[in-house]
Amino acid sequence: METAIIAAGSAIGAGLAVATGIGAGIGQGFAAGKGAEAVGNQPEAQGDIIKTMLLGAAVAESSAIYGLVIAIILIFANPFFKMLGM
Repeated sequence: METAIIAAGSAIGAGLAVATGIGAGIGQGFAAGKGAEAVGNQPEAQGDIIKTMLLGAAVAESSAIYGLVIAIILIFANPFFKMLGM
């Protein structure tokens, strides 16, 4: 019974961890839209705008990657099963 509860909790936790990609995708889309708008308003500052936008996209993507790593750990290398001696 304990194994089933841990497996169910791990599956739910992995699903929630992967859901962080939704927020990252929305944030990156919003940043790209605002970046395109800013370049349209000030074409001479295109280089600086693109650099800032790409840095923000990298930070947003890193949170999604952290969520994916947590999900993979919960599914394939679950530390809670090791606590039970499995």
